[in-house]
Amino acid sequence: MRKILVTGALGQIGAELVPALSARYGADAVVASDLRMLARAPDVEAGAFEHLDCTDIPAIHNLVQRHDIGAIYHLASLLSAVAEEKPQAAWNLNMGGLYGVLESAREHHCQVFAPSSIGAFGPSTPPDLAPQVTTQRPNTIYGVTKVAGELLCDYYHSRFGVDTRGLRLPGLISHIAPPGGGTTDYAVEIFHQAARYRHYSCFLEADTRLDMMYMPDAIAGMIELMEADPNRLIDRNAFNVTAMNFTPDELAAEIRTHIPDFVIEYDDVDPARQAIALSWPRRIDDTAAREQWGWSPKFDLAHMTRDMLDKVRARGHGA
Repeated sequence: MRKILVTGALGQIGAELVPALSARYGADAVVASDLRMLARAPDVEAGAFEHLDCTDIPAIHNLVQRHDIGAIYHLASLLSAVAEEKPQAAWNLNMGGLYGVLESAREHHCQVFAPSSIGAFGPSTPPDLAPQVTTQRPNTIYGVTKVAGELLCDYYHSRFGVDTRGLRLPGLISHIAPPGGGTTDYAVEIFHQAARYRHYSCFLEADTRLDMMYMPDAIAGMIELMEADPNRLIDRNAFNVTAMNFTPDELAAEIRTHIPDFVIEYDDVDPARQAIALSWPRRIDDTAAREQWGWSPKFDLAHMTRDMLDKVRARGHGA
């Protein structure tokens, strides 16, 4: 069996994807890579790890060839808020890295998973139940790279036959890796602050409604999509997926069912991240993913909140 490469393996998604892939296919079948070398997650250290700068195309080719890679989960990127602060770096990594991965996949006949995002939408996208195929005119560099990435993956599939697949992920909630500079990071930070201090100051306004997903569902969705029958995939490179939908106030109310004295405030709203959030749809329609490859998330708001608080407390981040 050819091996699986995960780029950006020390990030929020990679920290949970690498162990999941190792559990499913065996640790020897997974190669984790990242630009960083320090503070590696224990689960990543247990298997093969390679230092990789995804803007270095020859290095990608070399790694893919040395390890006989047959599938690449390309996670290395700058997220929405950080990308707005460093637009040139975001373009270089998000697009240059994807181009290098696709070129390696073309040359070595690899399957590629490249995640997109609700950031690929923009103010002119229908705000409620944004359809699978719709207007995409994002006004952030992160969104621009995601739309361009979707199109580039489509091109490599149609022009060169590369088996490219992807999901438009909503905000992701994880108890393992720290937030990585995304607009929806409040939905991770809030659990740590609630468990430890019973208080959180939110950087988005109370009624900011967005789609969200618990990381175990996201990881399962990625693996399921990569294993899906290609003959069923019509929208293979950018499936809308979602699991739950809420505002900061609604999430805080759910947390109060477990921590009654929890208080949330909105005195420090970040205008930049608020503007990004308002440019995205309030809800998306994931019917295509459900019909084409059986997408079915397991965690709703109540189930996710209970599990997040249990896991955060178990890691010593609260009473």
